Amino acid sequence: MGKNRKHSPEAKVRIVLEILRGEKSVAQASREYRIKDSLLYRWREQFLEGGRQAFAYGQPAELKRRADKVAELERLVGKLTMHLEIAKKASHYVRSLPPESES
Repeated sequence: MGKNRKHSPEAKVRIVLEILRGEKSVAQASREYRIKDSLLYRWREQFLEGGRQAFAYGQPAELKRRADKVAELERLVGKLTMHLEIAKKASHYVRSLPPESES
C-alpha cells in the first residue's frame, strides 16, 4: 500500500459506490484495491459532498438564471471596453489638435 498510484475519477466512483451500496466494506475494498482505509473514507466524503452540492445548486432554473447573468455581464464588459477604447482615441485626437488662438 505504500505506492502512490493515480486512480481515475471513474475508478474512484466505482469503488465508492461499491462501499455505499454495501457490496464491500471499507476494509474489504482497502485490501482488494490496496488503498488505505483513510483514503477510501476521504473519497467517500468527497463523493457525498459533491452530491450535496449538486442538489443545493443543481436546480435547472437557478443554473439558467446564473448563465443569463454571466452572459449579461459579459455583454456589459464588452460594451464598456468599447467605450474605453473610443475615449482613449478621442483623448489622443484632442491632444494632437493645435492650441486655440485667443482673439
